[in-house]
Amino acid sequence: MRFALPRPRSLAAQLFAMQAVLIAVLVVGYALFTYVGDRDQAEEAASLQAQAVALSVADSPSVRESIRTADPSATLQPYALAVVRDTDVDFVTIMNPRGIRWTHPDPDQLGLPFRGHTAPALEGRTFTETYTGTLGPSVRAVTPVRDGDRIVGLVSAGIRVDEISQRAEAQLTALLAVAGGALGLGAIGTYVINARLRRHTHGMNARELSHMHDYHQAALHAVREGLLMLDGQYRVALINDGGRELLGVGPKEDVVGRSVTDLGLPVPLTGALLASRPRVDEVHLTADRVVVVNTSPVSGGERRGSVVTLRDVTELQSLTGELDSERGFTQALRSQAHEAANRLHTVVSLIELGRSEEAVDFATAELELAQALTDQVVAAVGEPVLAALLLGKTAQANERGVELVVTPDSRLDDGLLPDTLPTRDLVTVLGNLIDNAVDAALGGTGPRVTVTALTDTDAELILRVSDTGPGVDPDHAEAVFQRGFTTKPSGPGGRGLGLALVRQAVDRHGGTLTVTSEEGGGACFEVRLPLRAATGNRATANDAMADSGTGGTA
Repeated sequence: MRFALPRPRSLAAQLFAMQAVLIAVLVVGYALFTYVGDRDQAEEAASLQAQAVALSVADSPSVRESIRTADPSATLQPYALAVVRDTDVDFVTIMNPRGIRWTHPDPDQLGLPFRGHTAPALEGRTFTETYTGTLGPSVRAVTPVRDGDRIVGLVSAGIRVDEISQRAEAQLTALLAVAGGALGLGAIGTYVINARLRRHTHGMNARELSHMHDYHQAALHAVREGLLMLDGQYRVALINDGGRELLGVGPKEDVVGRSVTDLGLPVPLTGALLASRPRVDEVHLTADRVVVVNTSPVSGGERRGSVVTLRDVTELQSLTGELDSERGFTQALRSQAHEAANRLHTVVSLIELGRSEEAVDFATAELELAQALTDQVVAAVGEPVLAALLLGKTAQANERGVELVVTPDSRLDDGLLPDTLPTRDLVTVLGNLIDNAVDAALGGTGPRVTVTALTDTDAELILRVSDTGPGVDPDHAEAVFQRGFTTKPSGPGGRGLGLALVRQAVDRHGGTLTVTSEEGGGACFEVRLPLRAATGNRATANDAMADSGTGGTA
């Protein structure tokens, strides 16, 4: 036989039971206190009533006249019974100074001694006491009857204690009825309130709520994606560790309760968080990262807000850019392989025709042309990664009909770049600038892209890329670096991200990025990056993130 332990009651049920017991204790306590107080008051009221009746009888002239007669009981007994009937007391006893009764509710007690104290009354004082007489315990008053200066008799009026108790019990019954009604109303109100509480807590008890809170906190801080909850006034209501990292908020910085506009985020990202309509998979840039933002409004409740999820796609964006570059390299290699095959067929045909010397001259010229391009790039840029980038971009540009030239004054020796300036960031900057320059130069007469890479005496790295395209409108000189801005048709992967990534990388390393118009037409983008270690680079710990690839476009 299995025994199941009872499930702990819900928090609402526990609160209901506690409140019901509390109300019951208060009501019962108040009832008992009132009963005791009412009983004391009833005894005091009975004492005053008995005293008033006794004094009235003692001051009656007819009583004094009856006392002077030979048989006082004959006239006093009917009088006393009438007083008892009219004044709601239980007895009125008139006696002589020795305590012999002239009146009594029980006629058999006439002529017998009075049971009680009379000494204070014989001294001329009126007093009250509780005494057990022939009618049982009673509250009585005894007062003298004066005829001039003489005390000619005594009057005692009393109310039985049982009668007093019955009066108090009648009041207590009414009080208990009122208290029961109050208890019932309190219980109903408590039940209604706790029923609502049960709906809000889904019937869970305190332990279950505590466990849920622990699980909630553990999941909130364990998830890698960023989670941000905003209230109806767009203030931060909750943020997890991932959200702090992606938004660049310090782990000890108290941002809960602060407005989104006070977080120092980029303007486009702040606008997305403040938008009233949902945002789905929007790509935004922070100071160090590329994040995908999703927002969803919260409906219902007293305060509406929104839930924001942040996903880090910095590495994904980097891989996407690298994939685009690899695709470009593949297409360039395919084209070059086709051209190499044509040249090889030409050489073979010349040999078959017996023109060996012409075949050697043709092959030598082709080799010298390719080697000259390689020697030019390698001589100008000793950094192997950037040199490989320039060679690949040259092949891509030639494939698209654009001439890419490295200026003679370019000079960037291997080992010159500090550890705080990783080549991966330089690939992001230079690769995106070249891609945008090639796109801009297409369609013009004599399309050409010129690249300069050198260092100056101020220990700065200068990267300059110019093109023969239509140039940049001066009114858009700053807008071109914002995410989403583009003057070209959108492709499958979207537009408007390449130059924004360049700006992000440059700002991260404390550099400058400018764009100017060339005299003969076209645009010139210039990047200046400090080479000293003390650059205030706040992304040193994030070298592995951040960039995007060389295939971004704007």
